[in-house]
Formats: sequence, C-alpha cells, structure tokens
Amino acid sequence: MVDALFLAAAVCFILALRGLSSAETACRGNLFGIFGMILACVGAYLSINFLDMGFTLLAIAIGGGIGVYVARVVSITALPQMVAGFHSLIGLAAVLISFGAYYAPGLFRCACSSCNVAELGLGLAIGAVTFVGSAVAFMKLHGNCPNYRVPQMLNVFFGALVLSLFSYFVFTGSETALLLLAAFSLILGGTLVLPIGGADMPVVVSLLNSYSGWTASGIGFTIDNDLLIITGALVGASGAILSYIMCRGMNRSILDVIFGSVDRIESEDRLRISESRPIKCGSAEDAAMVLRNARSVIIVPGYGMATSRAQYALKEMADVLRNRGVGVKYAIHPVAGRMPGHMNVLLAEAGVSYEDVFELEAINGEFPSCDVAYVVGANDITNPAALNDPSCSIYGMPILEVGKAATVLFLKRSLGAGYAGVDNELFFASNTMMLLGDAKATTEDVIKVLRNSGR
Repeated sequence: MVDALFLAAAVCFILALRGLSSAETACRGNLFGIFGMILACVGAYLSINFLDMGFTLLAIAIGGGIGVYVARVVSITALPQMVAGFHSLIGLAAVLISFGAYYAPGLFRCACSSCNVAELGLGLAIGAVTFVGSAVAFMKLHGNCPNYRVPQMLNVFFGALVLSLFSYFVFTGSETALLLLAAFSLILGGTLVLPIGGADMPVVVSLLNSYSGWTASGIGFTIDNDLLIITGALVGASGAILSYIMCRGMNRSILDVIFGSVDRIESEDRLRISESRPIKCGSAEDAAMVLRNARSVIIVPGYGMATSRAQYALKEMADVLRNRGVGVKYAIHPVAGRMPGHMNVLLAEAGVSYEDVFELEAINGEFPSCDVAYVVGANDITNPAALNDPSCSIYGMPILEVGKAATVLFLKRSLGAGYAGVDNELFFASNTMMLLGDAKATTEDVIKVLRNSGR
C-alpha cells in the first residue's frame, strides 16, 4: 500500500511539473501537486511504527497549521521571501535527517555501508549550504541583510575544504569529519550568498530551489525512500534548468552569478545619482492625455507593481484603453521582480489574459512602433546602461528596450537607483515622462481621467 501511494504521489508530482510548464494549465498542475503531497503524507503515516503514529499526526498538524497560517498572512509581495524560507526549511530537514540516520541508522532502516555514508554526507553538505544560503536570501529579500564583500578565494577555500571533509568522511565514517563537514558547509552557504544581490536574486532563489531538490534526493537514497529520490530529482533538475534559462535571459553564466559578485558590489559604490540633470515630470492628467491619443500601449511591470499592488489597476486601465480602441500588451523580463515568474503570478492574480503577456524576445521588436511604454517600477530591466556602460554591474544583460517607444511613462516612487544599485539613464531621456508616487494611486488617477474624458 505504501509503495503504491508513493508511486501515485510521484506520478502526481510529474504531472504537476508538466502543468506548471504552461500558464494555461498551471492551476491544474498545482492541484496535482497538492494531491500528490496528500498521498505522500498518507504514505509516510502508514509506513511508520504503530507506536509512533501519535507523534507523526502531531508533526503533520503542526506543519499543516503553520502552512495554513503562512498562506493566510503572507502578502503577494512577500512571496520571494516565503519561497526562500521554505527552501531553508528543506535544507534544515536534510541536515537533521542526516544526523539522525548517522546516529540511529536502525530507526531509518539504513545500514552504514560506504555507499550510504556517501549519500548521507552529500545530503548533509548540500542541505547545510541550502539551509544557510536560503536564510541569507530570505533576509536579503526582506531588506534585513546588505551585500558584503566576500573574497572569491575564501569561497574556493571553503569549497575545497568541504570536498576534502566529505571524502574523508566517506572513507572513514568519522564522527569528527561529519561534524566538521556540517560546520563548514553551513559557513559556505553563507559566504556564497552574502555578496550576491541586485538583479541576480531571482537566479539565486531558483538555484537554491535546485539545491533543495538535490538535497531531498540525496536523503532519499540515505533512508531508502523512492518518493524522495524521484521528487528531489524533479525539483533539482527543473530548478537547474530554470536557473540556466534565467541566466541566458541575463546574458550571464551561473558561475558568474555565484562567483562574480565582488566585482558587481564594487561597481555599486559608483552610483551616478542624478546631480542636477533635468527630468520631465508629469501628472495623471498628462499621462491620460498621452494614453488617450495612443494607438498601441505596452505595459512593463516590475517590482514597483508588486510593492504597490498595482496589478488590478493596470488591468482596469488596460480594459479602459481597449474600449477606446487602443491595443494593449504586457512585456515581461525573465528576471523581473524578486523570484522566477514573479510578474506572471501577479498579473494572473489580477485576471490578465495569458495571450496579452509576452516575453522579452517576443516583444522587444515592437517598442520602436509603440506609441506609449507604461513602465511600472521596472528599473534595472529597462536601464540602457546594461547596453552602453561597461562599468555598471548589469552590463550585458538584455533589457526591455522601452526607450525606443515614442513616449515612456515611467511610474516610480523616486529617482533612486534600482535593486542592482545603478541609476537609470532613461529617467533623463527626452521622450520620458516621470510619474512620481505610488504606482497604484497614480494609475487609478489616470483611469479616472480617462473615464471622465472623451476620445
């Protein structure tokens, strides 16, 4: 019965990933994932000793209660932090299970063979890196942890030390080696993520997701759990592929994201804040007049849309414009926001049709013929410095070339630099009108003017 439940759960997880590969089938995929996890919990419950069932039910109740609480209180803007926090818990679970399997192998039905020791050590090391790395990512996304310079050679040293301790543990099974492996893996998780920031954070979150999958798979081998092996491999592989896709969208390599952080931090010290350069600011009335006379509008959402929860107002504005005969599309950058697919989630929440949302490669060629680019807090992913300033930290990253539109309406709270710490030259362009203030409030004001005015 347990094997059948685990097999059914694995099939559900595969169908979940298949469903999540497309926006149209994402809801169905999510339901498959929920059902698969229910089957997995039932299988785990049935696989234990009868005397331990009370503790298992208590654990499920505590975990489920925390999950319900988090789902109810976490805002949509805090989803990146929540994802990083969940990855951290997976890493912590792997560390605890590794220690449990080492000190009480009989309870985990695993023998201390050389093969199992290797699996245990690998799961422990990756789990420790995931635990601390995800915790640091959580604090960074929450604004509680700045970027720190960590010399690359220090990461190389800790990485080599972890590999050495892992090899020694595999050959000797030494308790001291196990404890040192855990300690230096925890340190490595921190030193790897501490210097990373800016536009690289979505890639880091995706990479940590991959780590958590490989961690689960390694622990699955240790305790002989087929479901953990399959599920971990699915998560690890999909996270690695997603990280590669996002790096390709940034014209960067994963190694550059992980180990190139020191140089990027140094460039962040050379901010080119506006001095006294002139900018053109406008009001909701000015923006409404420009939109009213447009034939095509491309909305470019960024993290500013998430912080102000402006997605509903943008959807309403798009509907008003379409009723006036204006063509409206949405442009999404691969690393917009703070986690993979952040903007897609928000737009889907507001009911934006999938057919109206376009990726960078599909939409970039339309900006030269577009009348208005309506940019909502998308700073780094629209910054021309990525194309023409080799000294900046985002140089080489493909951007949404909104500056080629006839008019750029840029909604932002202030003229401050983006998350990558680089000023946006677009603010000072002759075809840009800055709409300073809360994006949701500004868009709602634009809607009121559009509704109250004739074409």
